Amino acid sequence: MIHIFRSVDYTAHRFFGIAEVVAALIQIEDCDLNEGDFGGYTPLSWAACNGHEEVVKILLRRKEANPDKPNNHGETPLSRAAQNGHVEAVKILLGRREVNPDMPDDHGNTPLWQAAAEGHEEVVKILLGRDEVNPDKPGNYGETPLLRAAVRGHEEAIRILLGRQEVNPDKPNNQGETPLLCAAQNGDEGVVKMLLRREEVHPDKANNYGITPLLYATGGGHAGVVKILLAREDVNPNGLSNYGETPLLRPARYGHEEVIRMLLEQEEVNPDKPGNDGETPILRAAQNGHVEVVRILLGRKEVNPDMPDDHGHTPLSSAAAEGHTEVVKILLGREEVNPNRLR
Repeated sequence: MIHIFRSVDYTAHRFFGIAEVVAALIQIEDCDLNEGDFGGYTPLSWAACNGHEEVVKILLRRKEANPDKPNNHGETPLSRAAQNGHVEAVKILLGRREVNPDMPDDHGNTPLWQAAAEGHEEVVKILLGRDEVNPDKPGNYGETPLLRAAVRGHEEAIRILLGRQEVNPDKPNNQGETPLLCAAQNGDEGVVKMLLRREEVHPDKANNYGITPLLYATGGGHAGVVKILLAREDVNPNGLSNYGETPLLRPARYGHEEVIRMLLEQEEVNPDKPGNDGETPILRAAQNGHVEVVRILLGRKEVNPDMPDDHGHTPLSSAAAEGHTEVVKILLGREEVNPNRLR
């Protein structure tokens, strides 16, 4: 038996756009169209992956060709075409009754999941037109097509998926991360706004580690998203994660001045609230040399500039240990700071 990949070379997929060559090859006696290469990729799989519609048609004219054969990772030709946004190849494959339009790969990801992950809106629409396709089917890690589209910021794919009543816009993955939490983490204002229009979406829902959308947004310095979330009455601007982090502690560590100012405008926010290790926002800012953040925090009477953490480190000792001279000078200018308390 002659195998296409063995008779031409394992890189033969590069030539599968040449319909005449493929048409000639498959006429060879005992040619095996379903033989895969080192990764289990069949000629049809490569043609679908690369969007060579004419080659896909030629191969599918042979009754022995399996239009739904997966590679070593469980990816079918349809899955690969969907992942790469090849609309015509997807349509051709869906025309075969043997093709399962909702077949997951070894990671549990379906063709719809792949298309949504890459933002291929037209493919998403086509697949959603099939009754067999579950628009909210999660992969092995609990990520639905909507969540994956939210991670990548594909607004149009998200809009299409949200148009389906079966889709839960607040469904978390195995780590408890919702589409909103992922969008907030990435600072994607458009996606955040879109999701918050849905009543089912809880704007303060934390993941398995107690991290809320606001905490992620403040830590990343995403001022636009922070502003959107703080405008909600159902968002706690002073909430703690499982590690004792508040929305103010993270931006203090990373020096996100605008976000800190926004948080300090909230009456509920305690500017001196420590984390589980006893570190206050000013200690974190001092330790990392964020001069302006230190000044902002010192402007609040509730802030103790000499408060030690659980290890006895003060803002002054932390700044001195890291060589942040300007912060040291500012702190030494405060009467409450004991310069002899250096550890």
